Amino acid sequence: MEGNPSDPGENCIRTYNLCVVGFGNVGKAFVELLGRKEQELSGRYGVACRITGVASRRLGWLVATDGFDSGKVLAGDFSQAEQVSDIRDWLRVAGADAVFETSSLNAATGRPAIDYLRTALEMGAHAISANKGPVVYAHRELSELASIMRRRFLFESAVMDGVPIFSLFREAMPAVEIRGFRGVLNSTTNVILEGMESGLTFDDAVKKAQELGVAESDPSDDIDGVDAAVKVVALANVLMNAELKLSDVQRYGIRDISSHHLRHARDIGQVWKLVCSANREPDGGVVAHVRPEHLKPDDPLAQVHGTSSVISFETDILPQLIITEQDPSLETTAYGLLADFLTAIRSA
Repeated sequence: MEGNPSDPGENCIRTYNLCVVGFGNVGKAFVELLGRKEQELSGRYGVACRITGVASRRLGWLVATDGFDSGKVLAGDFSQAEQVSDIRDWLRVAGADAVFETSSLNAATGRPAIDYLRTALEMGAHAISANKGPVVYAHRELSELASIMRRRFLFESAVMDGVPIFSLFREAMPAVEIRGFRGVLNSTTNVILEGMESGLTFDDAVKKAQELGVAESDPSDDIDGVDAAVKVVALANVLMNAELKLSDVQRYGIRDISSHHLRHARDIGQVWKLVCSANREPDGGVVAHVRPEHLKPDDPLAQVHGTSSVISFETDILPQLIITEQDPSLETTAYGLLADFLTAIRSA
């Protein structure tokens, strides 16, 4: 491999071998985005990418040392692939420069995603994740290992898809102290509450969210606030240097919100949202909550609808910094992975 990705002016193109574990909707969207950005990556950054490894529970550990044909793999054709036995063989044969971990969240342990990322770093690859679990359960461990290996562990897509929350404070706002935040970060509950406001029953509102593709077949983690609590812990531990566990979050979901509650709020000009928050206490600790709240219409958190999200930070410099994400798509999440990759190779 030759060339400097931060200085493509010498007309040198460096080719990177990329491996994707968890080849579901996000993984496929990432492969599609790489194809769409191919000319920009080579012309602007001096970077060429080829997917040499694809893995999932269904597929196993698949390798194509010369690179997969993107069109074929997106169509489900893996006839060119070689099957290997485990992740270490997969990374070795694929010659992985970066691993993109897009598997499903395990809110209880963060595994097996943590194990995939740890192994990637041990084998000399950058570890990039769209998964909240590793951030909650192994952020410090994986970050320290990445530093030892002179690689990067990055996870911009873990919260609010590809919105640059973590990198904003890491790179653009150094020496800012975050004193707290509050946000609406779970789109499923947003859709359910709005459905009930429109007259749907709770069950019908859940079905609507499932039909829109924002709720799982078992939406319990969303309804009971688990997904939101995981996001709170990830944000607090990374941005506020907290040491929260999932059990430290005082969590209440939306199961007890009835049509009566919603009608009453509407009658007084307010709306219900599932609000996430974390605040620094005088003793230096961080207290975190996930709970339904009825909000006044001028509250920025009351103004997000559907699958949109919002977060408001309080800092020592900026009393209120608000970031809103409007109707994200799978490509938004895929972009977070791509942005992390470019950050990793430019700083390695």
